[in-house]
Amino acid sequence: MHRPSAVQAPRRLPVLVAGNRCDSGFRAAVAARRARDPSLFTMGMWSIGVGALGAAALALFLANTDVFLPKSQKAALEYLEDTDLKTLEKEPRTFKAKELWEKNGAVIMAVRRPGCFLCREEAMDLSLLKPKLDELGVPLYAVVKEQLSTEVEDFQPYFKGEIFLDEKKKFYGPQRRKMMLLGFVRLGVWRNFFRAWDRGISGNLEGEGFILGGVFVVGSGRQGILLEHREKEFGDKVNVDSVLEAARKIKPQTLASEEK
Repeated sequence: MHRPSAVQAPRRLPVLVAGNRCDSGFRAAVAARRARDPSLFTMGMWSIGVGALGAAALALFLANTDVFLPKSQKAALEYLEDTDLKTLEKEPRTFKAKELWEKNGAVIMAVRRPGCFLCREEAMDLSLLKPKLDELGVPLYAVVKEQLSTEVEDFQPYFKGEIFLDEKKKFYGPQRRKMMLLGFVRLGVWRNFFRAWDRGISGNLEGEGFILGGVFVVGSGRQGILLEHREKEFGDKVNVDSVLEAARKIKPQTLASEEK
């Protein structure tokens, strides 16, 4: 009698993980290639390093051009004259900015930050013009965008004119421009730093200092803005000769009315 053969359990085949084999095979091939030609690996690392240095050099070059500088927009007389300014007395008086130049014109510095030693340097240079401006009958003023502790008082020895508060920052507009960390990789900024340090000017880090300032020479009445200097980077000072030249063009309101 024929007996049925016993059912045999299927044999388990070894499972091969292709990924592991490929990965280990690739590593082995790379190791073997590296062992045969170590210069190839070195060249690859050098290429990566040179590429990184090239990218850094390009970024540094572009940072020192005007490509990434904030764009300025000229201010119209109508825009500035409607600005509300405040005196810095215990009982402040609010008035329209046009009062500053309506009769005799004015030279006005929009201070980026009173504690900044670069701003103090520019204030000193403008103050050197004060005797000549007095001869012309043109007043010298400054506006600040905030009043912190004794910052304005500490700024006063560097600036020989009256200072007012521009809370709405209109003298820093119409398009407010900021310079952030980009300023610290610009060679021009570092030259400005060393120039002010050589003159022995000191400062502090109090207050907002990223919104860039400027200098205006405004004629009397409706004569208009005769000079507008917008700070393009930290320490970008106005040319004081240009300020004096523009101030000489101001016609006092009484003289202008007589000529009419």
